[in-house]
Formats: sequence, structure tokens, C-alpha cells
Amino acid sequence: MGATKTDLFTKQQNDIANMAKALAHPARIAILQHLVKINACIGGDLVEELGLAQATISQHLKELKAVGLIQGTVEGTSICYCINPKTWMQYRNLFDKFFDSSVTEGSCC
Repeated sequence: MGATKTDLFTKQQNDIANMAKALAHPARIAILQHLVKINACIGGDLVEELGLAQATISQHLKELKAVGLIQGTVEGTSICYCINPKTWMQYRNLFDKFFDSSVTEGSCC
């Protein structure tokens, strides 16, 4: 497999691609939607909420935590997860700028 050649693209293009990659699984979207809705939850609660195996949920939480979208605090033997507001706003602002470009209907080839 060849190199990705990310150096050919702007920082913003690379940032958007990395953010999109972090969101590129429906389970991660469901986890984020659940965390936004209830503000915080114990990782084990997501197993019941989403119907996925604990190991699968843990892997998705690990990916979301690695990009800073969520943060967790230890509570006894459990970890309570919530949205990281600073990173959430960074994602929102970058995607807002990306989708802010006007595209007129009927102007396609």
C-alpha cells in the first residue's frame, strides 16, 4: 500500500479528513448522539443502549477518546464518558466552514 501523501493537502483538508474518519462508523455516531442527549454515561450503559458487545463499544470509545471528542473520568470500577466541549466546537466550526460553500441547484454537469 502506498503512502497517503497528506503533505500534498492543506492543514484544513487534512483536519477535515481526520475528523471525518473519526466519525466514519455508525456506532460512533450513535455513541456521540447518546452522550449529547444524556450529557454523560458509564461505558457499560452503552452496551445496553446500543446492543453491541462490550469489546466493540470499548474499541469505539477508544477511537473517540484518541481524537479528543470524548473524555472519561474513573468512578470506582467504571468510567464515566462525556463530550469534550472544546473538541466538539472545533469539529463543528471546521465542518460548518466546509459546508458553508454555496452550491446552486441545477448547476451540476
